[in-house]
Amino acid sequence: MSKRVAVISPAPTANGDLHLGHLAGPFLAADVFTRYQRAAGRDTVFGTGAQDTSTFVVTTARRLGTTPEALVADSTAKIESTLAAMGIEVDGFTRDEERFTKAVLRFVSRLHEEGKLVLRPTLFPYSPSTGQYLVDGFVKGGCRNCLAEGCAGLCESCGHPLPAGELIDPRSTENPDDAVELREVPVLVVPLEEYRDRLKEYFATTGAALRPHMAQAVAEMLSRPLPDFPVTYPVSWGIPAPFPEVAGQSVNPNAETMAWSIHTTAVSAEARGEVLSADDEPWWPESGTEAVYFLGFDNTFPFAIAGAAMLLALHDRYALPARFVTNEFYELDHQKFSTSRGHLVWGQELADRLPRDIGRYHLAATSPENQKTNFGWSALPAVTGTRLIEPWNRIAARAGRWAGQTLPVSAASREAADRITERFATSYELDSFSLVRTAETLAEQLGRLDRWEATDAEAGDFVHQVETVLRNAAPILIDLAAQAGIDTRLTPSDGTTEITVRELPRLDGGAV
Repeated sequence: MSKRVAVISPAPTANGDLHLGHLAGPFLAADVFTRYQRAAGRDTVFGTGAQDTSTFVVTTARRLGTTPEALVADSTAKIESTLAAMGIEVDGFTRDEERFTKAVLRFVSRLHEEGKLVLRPTLFPYSPSTGQYLVDGFVKGGCRNCLAEGCAGLCESCGHPLPAGELIDPRSTENPDDAVELREVPVLVVPLEEYRDRLKEYFATTGAALRPHMAQAVAEMLSRPLPDFPVTYPVSWGIPAPFPEVAGQSVNPNAETMAWSIHTTAVSAEARGEVLSADDEPWWPESGTEAVYFLGFDNTFPFAIAGAAMLLALHDRYALPARFVTNEFYELDHQKFSTSRGHLVWGQELADRLPRDIGRYHLAATSPENQKTNFGWSALPAVTGTRLIEPWNRIAARAGRWAGQTLPVSAASREAADRITERFATSYELDSFSLVRTAETLAEQLGRLDRWEATDAEAGDFVHQVETVLRNAAPILIDLAAQAGIDTRLTPSDGTTEITVRELPRLDGGAV
């Protein structure tokens, strides 16, 4: 690994709190990975934030009868609070702030100055009744690639870009009965097709590490001519575009991806005490930073295709992302989470009803890594009770029989501890990262220890391996590890020859 790992989870839209789909997908995974990296002695920063420039902020505010500005402020506070409640420790949290706006304008202006943006006539749906062009959250229709229904911008089903002007049967999301017509508007675009060969080379080196759905989507996109990518939109909401040829337009929120990534990395590094010579220093190739994204599959195009192309356009000024770790949708009672239908569980609700270690374990065990998975309150006792709470509490009680004693640890137990650490590392390391397998490994080890009727002669080995399992589970069971007072640093070789037995804390299932 390099001298610094920059862990990034794309900032959610500031139009509401985080629901369990957000947490079970990118955020818990990013937090666990960051904690593991640091336990293994690697310099790691973790950044996310709240995005206020999306048109979904406007549509949600109108539906709720509030202002976009008030909604952004309220949602940003809730997002931060929910992350903290679930123990997701973010170094750099970005928000609606002048520094971010300047970072975006600096990035797109550099593209403009170097001639990488082209003025192209582009079709957009237009509402004669309101006099507005309809983009992203303002318009919905069918995807020309997979035919699924959705809002413009990005297709949640196939991951392909979904230009507003190419929707099948476009209609206003706010006024679906209004007549809509297509009009041509000059906007600034990145001609992505110019970078397709270089993108193919890039993914030839990183593609083997992509999860299957993202690998499929990337291969599909790069197998055909890439579309122009609008950097400006003919709408007023968002960051005003500073270019006279598109006066009155705003920056496309999906074109903020790399500017925001650079910004959040800088904010995260500074929060951990670094003094940077420039805001974009961590992304210079010579800085040695490896950017690792944890993101929903539907963010594939803006970050991995358009985002990487924008970096390529700037003459290797910036390093390309090292890895993308995607997730699929997390469902509630086998239906997609829906804020508008009230079909969801907020992250704060889970935090209120369960000790956060229990919530973190359940989300890890059911994480939607490669396919949709399901959350249901009724499944919680089976998943967390029989696999985690009950065996751990029996193990802790058994270990307590020797509390306060200093006991020998055998060479065989040290070897077993090394095997335990290796097993956990398999699912923590980036090439094979998996929350689900980490949760499975923990359950397997607890089951083994629970079946071990340790004698007094074996007590040192038993407690030694219990603490080894807890040390390796600490990136998920953050509170249990802290209450136990164990050293959570991970080393490749265990040198323990004796252990003083401590009273281990118990787990509480909460109000399931």
